[in-house]
Amino acid sequence: MADTAHPPQPSRSSPPPGGDGSIAAAPSSLPVPAPQIMRSESGDFEWWHYDIPASSGATGLPALAEAAGISGVAGSALTAAETRPRCDAMGTGALVNLRGLGVEPAPGGDRLVSIRLHAQAGRVVSASRRRLSAFQTVQAAMQAGRINDPGDLMAIFARAISTELDPQVSALGDRLDDAETRLEGSNIYRLRRGITALRSDAIAYRRFVAPDRDALVELASLQVDWLDSGDRLHIREAADRFARMTEELEAVRERAALLHEQLTDLRAEQIDQRSLVIAVVAFVFLPLTFITGLLGMNVEGIPFAHSHWAFWGVTGFCILVGGVVLAWFTARRWLPEKDD
Repeated sequence: MADTAHPPQPSRSSPPPGGDGSIAAAPSSLPVPAPQIMRSESGDFEWWHYDIPASSGATGLPALAEAAGISGVAGSALTAAETRPRCDAMGTGALVNLRGLGVEPAPGGDRLVSIRLHAQAGRVVSASRRRLSAFQTVQAAMQAGRINDPGDLMAIFARAISTELDPQVSALGDRLDDAETRLEGSNIYRLRRGITALRSDAIAYRRFVAPDRDALVELASLQVDWLDSGDRLHIREAADRFARMTEELEAVRERAALLHEQLTDLRAEQIDQRSLVIAVVAFVFLPLTFITGLLGMNVEGIPFAHSHWAFWGVTGFCILVGGVVLAWFTARRWLPEKDD
């Protein structure tokens, strides 16, 4: 187990001491960004949040963990450059990483941004490289006096993240429904591009939504004093919502793959039909080309070469031959039929 130590508590004379969820600044001499320190109305619980600059890389991150009084594995996990959703018990505390929608889109392929939290009785230390959209909701709940312990903070974070993410996942299903209703040959190439983008979004969300669910299930099962039955109920509810979103994302991915196959088959069918039409046309003109080539030889003895009706006679014969060949293809059902 990683050892965790409590940092020196801020002096109660430092402005402002709390009681109303107010924000105080940490000492400015620390070689890390100053955290927001929010206190519950009772003063028995504090939430330290660090905004880590996204461009800082790993510079100063060990100092951040040291400033927060967190060492060992917990400190390394709290300040890791790359994270995935997880929940690990560490003594009487817990390390929780969650992913949710960001205030600004994350660069690269990641659709969701991370929030790292180290919770223990009386205090939660959190850090994020990009601001989580749900952070404002949780901060407002803290300032309203609805958060009094780490369990309340974890439950509200889980509920806020899942509530904001649920409409985004549902929108993927709606986009897929629209694509299925517009499935036809006239817009096959535009639909293929849309389906590819939709599958990419579903895969990107699925990458973190499923681990979020597992992390919350693990969090709800922790045997710690700062999680009461109400907190566990809210966390399980959020985990159930993440489970439903995971199932919906899997369904979207499978439906998108099936729709992509249908589009591919439709495109192949179009190519086959067009190739058949070209083959039929070529076969119709093949005997006509032979006839005109035979009669067009520049040699003596061409029949009816000096007759005034010869041109129209040959033309009529070619039309007759072409009609016979076309009728034969029609009788054999080689010509593409129009849909009803």
